[in-house]
Amino acid sequence: MSWIAPLRRVLGLVAAGVLSIGIIYAQGRPPGGGGGGGGAPGGGSTGGGTTGGSTGGGIPGGTSTIPGRNSTSPFPPTTQPGQQFPSMTRPIFLQGRVMLDDGTAPPEPVLIERVCSANPRPEGYTDGKGRFSIELGRNTQMYADASTAGPSDIMSTNPQASPTGMGRTITERDLMACELRASLPGYRSDVVNLSGRRVLDNPDVGTIVLHRLGNVEGYTVSATTAMAPKDAKKAYEKGLDQMKKNKFTEARTHLEKAVAVYPKFAAAWYELGRSWEGDNKPDEARKAYGEALEADSKFLKPYMYLAGISLREQKWQDVADITSRLIKLDPYDYPGAYYYNAIANLSLQKLDDAEKSAREAVKLDSSHTIPKANHVLGVILANKQDYAGAAESMKAYLTLVPNGRDNEFVRKQLAEVEKSLAARAGQPK
Repeated sequence: MSWIAPLRRVLGLVAAGVLSIGIIYAQGRPPGGGGGGGGAPGGGSTGGGTTGGSTGGGIPGGTSTIPGRNSTSPFPPTTQPGQQFPSMTRPIFLQGRVMLDDGTAPPEPVLIERVCSANPRPEGYTDGKGRFSIELGRNTQMYADASTAGPSDIMSTNPQASPTGMGRTITERDLMACELRASLPGYRSDVVNLSGRRVLDNPDVGTIVLHRLGNVEGYTVSATTAMAPKDAKKAYEKGLDQMKKNKFTEARTHLEKAVAVYPKFAAAWYELGRSWEGDNKPDEARKAYGEALEADSKFLKPYMYLAGISLREQKWQDVADITSRLIKLDPYDYPGAYYYNAIANLSLQKLDDAEKSAREAVKLDSSHTIPKANHVLGVILANKQDYAGAAESMKAYLTLVPNGRDNEFVRKQLAEVEKSLAARAGQPK
């Protein structure tokens, strides 16, 4: 049987126009704020922020400074002699700095993640100088933008991969098998081992260095931002302030002024596109994202938004082309691009290309934020009559999302796959 048609039910959400750009993934920027220590990074003059002001300049949680490395912990003792773990929990604070391997501060706020048993948990952001100060477990509503993964309603978040410990005080026991790292597309982070860390330890974890990956050509900050005239930057920053408040019409007033003063202002065009999407104007948004990429084709952020618009409109060749460009610019940090690409090529019946992208999406999505990629891979393999592989992938999806809304449908597909597999096994050799 053909498995293209059955997948239409899953992708019917796209046709219905209910596909959401918002996704839960660790390497993006929060839509409503939430920087390190609870505050949102302030709107600075670096380029390409998403909702919540993911551009540089702000100090998470206010204007606190970072004490020297020899500072002692200001927090009272919580353990008694002979206790391995405290009976009364106290907040665990960490502070430090992130820098690039050339010794400079990152060009935009960088996400700080606590990674426990391979599952990343967002904790906060650096300020404009690369500093961070966070309370572990405090940030409960840090979400990423669409530049890193896939649509929320054709992917289901694995409950077991959700950040356990988020929203409550993190204890020393919770830090076993945990590391701290910085997350910025195009870079590999040094890690700080948190296992064995005590409440009384010096909160300063030192400097986390980001190393540029050799074959990543794209950037999360547009080079055109540095060349923008003062008036254009000022208007851009005012637009960002309004975007943080979801005041899209007001934001456009400033952002349109910014691009009028400086037509090559890629970051301003990108924010202008998001403002149009916020008002559900996809045609205007597509045009603005296109202008952003015309100004700076290596600026990564507009690509997934453009692909998302085309995905909702089922323009599969456009989705395939846009995501292929993004993957070429950064093959490591965007599992959602591979996921979109797999769906597009499956719909175009380019099964080899679809399988390659789906496998890469599953591989890169180590925290299982896009478990739906396993289902899509299963459908692709069923179309290629690899019934054993299809069954394995579909079972993987059902395991990751035991209560998914499409599970009954997927189980029926799985039953058909297993029936085909059994029939093949019974054929004479």
